Amino acid sequence: MAILERFDKEFWDKGYRFIAGIDEAGRGPLAGPVVASAVIFPSETFIDGIDDSKKLTPPERDRLFNVIKDNALSIGIGIVPSEVIDDINILEATKMAMNYAISSLTVPPDLLIIDGITPVESPIKQFTIKRGDSLSHSIAAASIIAKVTRDRLMLEYDVKYPQYLFAGHKGYGTPEHMKRIREFGPCEIHRRSFTGVKEHSKE
Repeated sequence: MAILERFDKEFWDKGYRFIAGIDEAGRGPLAGPVVASAVIFPSETFIDGIDDSKKLTPPERDRLFNVIKDNALSIGIGIVPSEVIDDINILEATKMAMNYAISSLTVPPDLLIIDGITPVESPIKQFTIKRGDSLSHSIAAASIIAKVTRDRLMLEYDVKYPQYLFAGHKGYGTPEHMKRIREFGPCEIHRRSFTGVKEHSKE
């Protein structure tokens, strides 16, 4: 049995029925929202090819996004925009996005397994798992849902703000993105509290 499957099965074998794997996308970029996802699968349901979203190609992520949607009991998504990130900091914004994702699940989870080391404020029993997207099938699925959702949002922003080339770098601080910030200044979705943006903000 693969590591990702074995990890989730241990919790099912302990009697948990509705395990929500939770992960985020977009903590590091200089622009755009942070997006979190929570995914609950039926017991003993495993999808071939699921892995940490960072290890997959865009076409693989897009394919698995649809397969996950077809097989999950419930999927929750939470989105926190850049202006809120600036107001409360990226850590708190990430936890907020995760809580939004949990609250939007249509099936109440009896266990949360969260990628990383920071718990969320919730009465539901939870475990935080460092590198969880490489260890848990449910967390890996959540990483794919969050990543694809955020990437698609950035494609929409690319149409609205074509001068920044968001379709390519998705808001991350690439040399080309930094060049565009210096040339045009920040736009509405840039994180003005982040180094690399705040130096060029007139606010």
